[in-house]
Amino acid sequence: MGDDPATLRTIDGHPVVRLERRLAHAPEKVWRAVTEPAEMAHWFPARVETEPKVGAAMRFTFEGADDTTEGEIIEFDPPKVFAFRWNGDVLRLEIVPDGPGCRLLFSHVLSEETGGALSAGRNAAGWVQCLRALTARLDGGPHEAPPEDMFDRIADYVDRFGLAEGTVLDHPEGHLVRFERDLVWRPAAHVWAALTGRAAGATDQDTAEAARDDLAVGAPPPPAATNGHVLAGPITEVDPPNVLEYIWLHDGAPAGRVRCEVLTDPRSGHRIVITQTVPSGLADVLPTALAAWQTYLEALFATLFGSSRSRPAERTGELETMYADRLG
Repeated sequence: MGDDPATLRTIDGHPVVRLERRLAHAPEKVWRAVTEPAEMAHWFPARVETEPKVGAAMRFTFEGADDTTEGEIIEFDPPKVFAFRWNGDVLRLEIVPDGPGCRLLFSHVLSEETGGALSAGRNAAGWVQCLRALTARLDGGPHEAPPEDMFDRIADYVDRFGLAEGTVLDHPEGHLVRFERDLVWRPAAHVWAALTGRAAGATDQDTAEAARDDLAVGAPPPPAATNGHVLAGPITEVDPPNVLEYIWLHDGAPAGRVRCEVLTDPRSGHRIVITQTVPSGLADVLPTALAAWQTYLEALFATLFGSSRSRPAERTGELETMYADRLG
């Protein structure tokens, strides 16, 4: 990635994205760049309005957005520490003298209100890019435009932080395989289009009306909603663009249900939850189910970002071995 990568830690029960950068500039210069709204405009992702004092209200406005979000300065100690709340999150920038320059210690405490740990991949990739723009500003270079490979950067952090992996939970029927993945505010209609093999770009209403033609209880699910390793039976519930559920088969008989839910929230982001119930007597299929759905979601995520990442058999095989070792 070119810079020291972001890390994800849990501190006092909260997920925290952390970055550190060595800057060849005096602390006072860096302080102005990270605290003055006119300077923050060169690297921070939103326009900031505030006053330089503890307790000052903050307003954040994204380019092209109609509404603003709120915050408050909670630490202001020139030229050392600047910390503030943004919605339910807390951002902290600490400047430490280091020879002729300084080190910038950046941390972002992620609240459930804005996506929690699940949002760490997009936040880490985003802040890496923001700090590159900050460095360019300090060095007098050109503004750092968002990279074309932002999808790969987010996907790399999702993998690095273990956010792509599924879990196995207890369930009245035996086990519940569960995956939840952040979709970075991709429109529900676009997610539904990828999930069901339809063309993207339709409105939610258009998608719902089109789905009624061939997605119905009792009909087979679209191939795009299956992972190639779980034999699909008939649909049991469909509610475009949010819910698709169907029976899965083992040796030709119903064994459990697969459920795909698309969840949307303007603050925390959009996400998909996929679950599969597995009877206690079929616990040996758990590694395959986990591997197949992880590979499926990796490909779905790529599709939503305009990529064409395939689902190679060797990837599923590698994940199956990992999950088998983990489950013992």
